[in-house]
Amino acid sequence: MQNTVCKEMKEGEVLNASSSFPLHEAVIYGSKVDSAKLSKRVSCAIKHLPIRVKFSFVYDSLKAVEKGVSKDPTLILDNEIFIEGLLQSEEITKRFKELLKGKKC
Repeated sequence: MQNTVCKEMKEGEVLNASSSFPLHEAVIYGSKVDSAKLSKRVSCAIKHLPIRVKFSFVYDSLKAVEKGVSKDPTLILDNEIFIEGLLQSEEITKRFKELLKGKKC
């Protein structure tokens, strides 16, 4: 049974871990508070999609700048900037659906 509760993701946690869906690596850069908010929005937005996402967090602004991050928070998915800022869950869902269809976001 899939988890239907939206929740803040933890370091190393995998959303939809019990599935055999493709696994993607997500690194969220930003403050602890904004990163937690973004991880919760992502978990709400994509928990029903056929995808697994492993979460990591970087709170160091110098490391963020080195990765090209200019907005707090930013989600880098599979080494590419994927989400910048605290988008609405609907927009996050849309971007992940486009990813699953093979479209560039």
